[in-house]
Amino acid sequence: MAKSPEEEHPQKVFGWAARDSSGSLSLFHFSRRENADGDVTIKVLYCGVCHSDLHSVKNDWGFTNYPIVPGHEIVGVVTKTGKSVTKFKEGDRVGVGVMVGSCNTCETCQQDLENYCPKVIFTYNSLNHDKTKTYGGYSDMIVVDHRFVLRFPDNLPPDSGAPLLCAGITVYSPMKYYGMTEPGKHLGVAGLGGLGHIAVKIGKAFGLKVTVISTSPAKEDEAINRLGADSFVVSTDPAQLKAAMGTMDYIIDTVSAVHALAPLIGLLKLNGKLVTVGLPNKPLELPIFPLVLGRKLVGGSDVGGIKETQEMLDFCAKHNITSEIELIKMDYINTAMERLAKSDVRYRFVIDVGNSLSQ
Repeated sequence: MAKSPEEEHPQKVFGWAARDSSGSLSLFHFSRRENADGDVTIKVLYCGVCHSDLHSVKNDWGFTNYPIVPGHEIVGVVTKTGKSVTKFKEGDRVGVGVMVGSCNTCETCQQDLENYCPKVIFTYNSLNHDKTKTYGGYSDMIVVDHRFVLRFPDNLPPDSGAPLLCAGITVYSPMKYYGMTEPGKHLGVAGLGGLGHIAVKIGKAFGLKVTVISTSPAKEDEAINRLGADSFVVSTDPAQLKAAMGTMDYIIDTVSAVHALAPLIGLLKLNGKLVTVGLPNKPLELPIFPLVLGRKLVGGSDVGGIKETQEMLDFCAKHNITSEIELIKMDYINTAMERLAKSDVRYRFVIDVGNSLSQ
């Protein structure tokens, strides 16, 4: 007979979980494994609220296994390490992102691309090697294989730095892979939300000219004067789209709602690249003529491996890049999810887990 989440493992833990597709979260008692030789036990201090948390608690993608404790933008402090762990010690500030395990032996793992491993273990709503469920960072502590723990730079604030563990690497990885790092080139950022606003900051740090492409004219002042973008295009304004046609070398498309790709492809120069990182819940229509006639590329990208995520954190620390956040208490999470569904946040909620999660 299957054990209850509370009895599965020796360590008693609590957090907030959704139990059905209403997505409503409430206090939940469960358990975590003991710290093994290769593990790191972490007291959770802050956890970002990612759009995929919202999709997951509501089962928008169809594979949620309830109960679910979300959270994969975790910053905390090490409270225990296994005897074979040399990289971390008690008291270290660390981060945990989207994944907590992989097979470690396949070709993608050998290339430090654990996020693409067919056996990747996600931080929540996934199965550990022992077939028990993973539960995320909306909880008081977590036990993680040391290979999936990140050094969190001293000069990165733990609250506004937390979203970098998903949003930051989601835009940094494709920029590196698709060569969107050449100073002076023109980057378009479609969608100015949790991912988009960080893409603007990272793009500027790489020395790119950055244009924000948004359906909201009201975001122009913020994009240029606060986030440092060079220009702004309202994607619902035909005149503005026409004026910007064929001017961009690359576009990072962070929009997670169903939207038209044709206007974005039109903004690209010859050999331009459109890379999508948002995950709409329905297929998008891809017009082939403009791709063929402009030798353009449409690609995709998913977070990044551990090595690259560490590189991104160090890059952001060096360039003082953090997320614009609204810090919330744990008991505000259901309201935060409702607001997130309406894009009513600038630009990322972060839960002050350490100071507000209580039994």
